[in-house]
Amino acid sequence: MASDQSVFILLTNTGTLFTQIIQTYTRAPYNHASISFNRELSEMYSFGRKSPNNPLNGGFVKEDIKTGTFSKYPNTTCVIYELEVTEREVEKMKRVLQVFIQKREKYLYNILGVIGIALKEPVEFSNSYFCSQFVAEILRRSGIKIWDKLPALVTPDDFRQSDRMNLIYEGKLSEYEPAY
Repeated sequence: MASDQSVFILLTNTGTLFTQIIQTYTRAPYNHASISFNRELSEMYSFGRKSPNNPLNGGFVKEDIKTGTFSKYPNTTCVIYELEVTEREVEKMKRVLQVFIQKREKYLYNILGVIGIALKEPVEFSNSYFCSQFVAEILRRSGIKIWDKLPALVTPDDFRQSDRMNLIYEGKLSEYEPAY
């Protein structure tokens, strides 16, 4: 595949109570997934807390590693992967993302979907996603097939296990310096 572009998948662990509960079940080191179109992660998207102080108010969020929820948890650990894609795939992803941005107020956090993963049963609602389901959905709708499963069953750890992901950083998110 002629790949002239990349997207970046960030997996994080903030150490919050919610992530600790998820981690008890998943045993995975990272329990949140985000997608970015640049190595600096200055424009990053996911489903998570709309407000750093309220874990119950979740939905579609534009994230920033320097502000918002991540700034509240300075010991956040992470792993960053580069996924090589074509220019056309990036264009498709950005079009899909535009729909999320335009309708951001309509989207809810799919807490039942998180429970569905534990039961190995996909729980899907229109306009409702959890973090890794959202990232997998963006990829799927752009024609990028990484797994043979529904986005509603994709976990952050599935990104870690994929051969398509190229590891570019692992450590404290606050210490990440994009290298070129």
